[in-house]
Amino acid sequence: MEAISAGLPLWAVALAFGVTFAAGFVKGAIGFAMPLIMISSFGAFMPPQTALAALILPTVVTNVSQALRQGPAAAWGSVVTYRRLIGMIVIFIIVSAQFVRVIPEALMLGLLGVPVVLFAGVQLAGRSLALRLEHRRRAEYALGIIGGLYGGISGVWGPPVLVYLLSIGAGKQETVRVQGVVFLIGAVMLAAAHLQSGVLDGATAPLSAALVLPAMAGMAAGYWMQDRLDPARFRRWTLILLLITGLNLLRGAAGL
Repeated sequence: MEAISAGLPLWAVALAFGVTFAAGFVKGAIGFAMPLIMISSFGAFMPPQTALAALILPTVVTNVSQALRQGPAAAWGSVVTYRRLIGMIVIFIIVSAQFVRVIPEALMLGLLGVPVVLFAGVQLAGRSLALRLEHRRRAEYALGIIGGLYGGISGVWGPPVLVYLLSIGAGKQETVRVQGVVFLIGAVMLAAAHLQSGVLDGATAPLSAALVLPAMAGMAAGYWMQDRLDPARFRRWTLILLLITGLNLLRGAAGL
């Protein structure tokens, strides 16, 4: 156990396994929120850099599973279909990362959290904000740029992707698969960056690798739930999780 503890006490490692299973379950059922749950919870009982390192490998592996669940052909089809959205996210993560020391992270989190909360809240209240189909390409570029700009500075690029997919009325499987493809690309970039930064090193990598097991077990249970959710209920729970994500962004912006 010491080999994977990253210097943490046994109870903390056990708690990390439990949190990761729960986060994997949510991701399997809804398609997102695993890193948010892990980083928010881990921060209560482990150092911030250890918490960040711990979630990296489970995030990469679970996104591979999510992206490829309907097979490589379906995943590649999503890449082609949403190439503008994905391309803008990748480009602008790289661009905005250069300004991470200039723009306050709290400001960026607040600017992202407000529209996410408003969108999810209005949708849950029964009002439709669906994008008109003739504007789909323009929206794909715009939300991809927004996601990339926020992602490079705050590490959060998922909400704009989900807002776009919900707005165009993407189906349940497509929504989850596209999120997996986009999140996988981002997770690989994150892993590469922190291998270079030293956050993911010989001390923290074994813990991160060990957490892949409860993450995948949670994903399996979450998939079982996802397959039994009807589309309307799936959309509602996705909006609820999106609302919670937005509120958490605002909490971070407020420094709470």
